[in-house]
Amino acid sequence: MFLALSPATIPPLFPALMSDFFQALGQHEFLQLALLAGALVSIPCGVVGSFVVIRRISYIAGGIAHTVLAGLGFVHYMQVVHGVTWLSPMIGAVVAALLAAGIIGWVSLNLKQREDTVIGAVWAMGMALGIVFISMTPGYATDLMSYLFGNILMVTQADIWLILALDVVVIICVGLFHKQLLAVCFDTEFATLRGVHVNRFHFLLLGLTALTVVLLVSVVGIILVIALLTLPAAMANLFARDLWKMMGMAVLICLAMTTGGLALSYGPDLPSGAVTILLTGMAYFVTAFVRSRR
Repeated sequence: MFLALSPATIPPLFPALMSDFFQALGQHEFLQLALLAGALVSIPCGVVGSFVVIRRISYIAGGIAHTVLAGLGFVHYMQVVHGVTWLSPMIGAVVAALLAAGIIGWVSLNLKQREDTVIGAVWAMGMALGIVFISMTPGYATDLMSYLFGNILMVTQADIWLILALDVVVIICVGLFHKQLLAVCFDTEFATLRGVHVNRFHFLLLGLTALTVVLLVSVVGIILVIALLTLPAAMANLFARDLWKMMGMAVLICLAMTTGGLALSYGPDLPSGAVTILLTGMAYFVTAFVRSRR
């Protein structure tokens, strides 16, 4: 065992894992759907993640992500207890995420409360509500556990279409209002003086973040979503000189990380979400080190 995992054998191990994955890719539809989901998720992750990094609102994304459990738990409860089959987990996740974003934005702006306190309250209450719904539902919620830690291999064709629709919404909103969003991220006072409705675009940014979080939950899970939303954009920010280049680089980095994590986890049968985050974290630290040396 020790010789099999010695440093001398590690370099050939990665090409072997990648080769096994791409060989299986042509044979299994669930792998093809997983790869497609990773590619589709990379687009809003890179685009919205760039705004999140610039605006420094990664913990808002964390609060929204953990509130998603409330929507998932509610849908699971309605399906099992009341037989409501037309509700899907993704719909519950989208509704819960948008509600969380709206509550965080409204309370912060109108009740003049500290934003970190509001995020903490929404974060805790969303998780607690999800746990309550799960406890009220008979049986063990195995599907919901996959949303906690991520399982991209469980993505269905219906999920792909929903991810594609959310991609279109995010791209259209950013394409139409990127100047206003950028102004809100960098200098809200200057944006107000220039006639930009700061509050309105702050809510728009929170809504886009919520939609992106829902997409990432299907790939890496609720617990790990912050890393994939912020680290690719943070790596791109080390080299890009303007926002569009930063977004493009972040999309490509996220695509490489999701594909690499899926490929490396397939052979040893490891959790794909955890492997993706480990790969992304290692890439970030290496990139930061190389950039600092240069």
